[in-house]
Amino acid sequence: MLNYSIYQHSESIEWVTFVHGAGGSSSIWFKQVREFRKHFNVLLLDLRGHGNSKPALKDAFNSKYTFDSITDDIVEVIDKEQIQKSHFVGISLGTILIRNLAEKHPDRVQSMIMGGAIMKLNLRSQVLMRLGIVFKSVIPYMFLYKFFAFIIMPKKNHKQSRLLFANEAKKLYQKEFVRWFRLTSEINPLLRFFRAKDIKIPTLYIMGEEDYLFLPSVQKVVLSHQLSQLFVIKNSGHVVNVEQPEVFNRETIAFIGQS
Repeated sequence: MLNYSIYQHSESIEWVTFVHGAGGSSSIWFKQVREFRKHFNVLLLDLRGHGNSKPALKDAFNSKYTFDSITDDIVEVIDKEQIQKSHFVGISLGTILIRNLAEKHPDRVQSMIMGGAIMKLNLRSQVLMRLGIVFKSVIPYMFLYKFFAFIIMPKKNHKQSRLLFANEAKKLYQKEFVRWFRLTSEINPLLRFFRAKDIKIPTLYIMGEEDYLFLPSVQKVVLSHQLSQLFVIKNSGHVVNVEQPEVFNRETIAFIGQS
């Protein structure tokens, strides 16, 4: 089972579950926990192979990860804690997992907050993924990871986010990185399906105005999905919860209060 931690509220019955992205861990939410635990019960988890969630023995014989299998890991945790329904907050690839969980278990998702959401890979990001697939076994994964992080978060004010994710990614093993990277083989049809289907769960996309790879596609999705809204944070790139935590916390807590 995934490593996770819980902060229980003395009065609130509402839960907020945080899902980090690839290469991160639950520690990336350190600027959110203090504020959120004032209002809600909070669940933080480390995805498989990340943080303190060490690869299970069964995974040692299964080199292929899928979005469904990783989503099932999250459901296993909320089942264990008897959390019938939760608000979910994700960043980057974590938003794909949340959207997938909502598709499979819509009754468990009260609302979705999608930070730095990935809804479509543009031509540049698809080229990057193809390069990564070609070189993933011959180039040290940290080199690839830092290169991708720089492409996604290139500006000076994105440096803190780049360093945070690079430091977390060091805890991965090369084989674990390759397993996660193989997820890209199923990402395009999944994202196409998500864009086409309005799931009708209250959703806040919270994006940095400098998130040039992913913001344009989210702007289009919000126009066609009935219960979706978009908040764009100025002077921020992809990892909005780290770069602009005060704005992120204010807007997301207010959104949950209205959901």
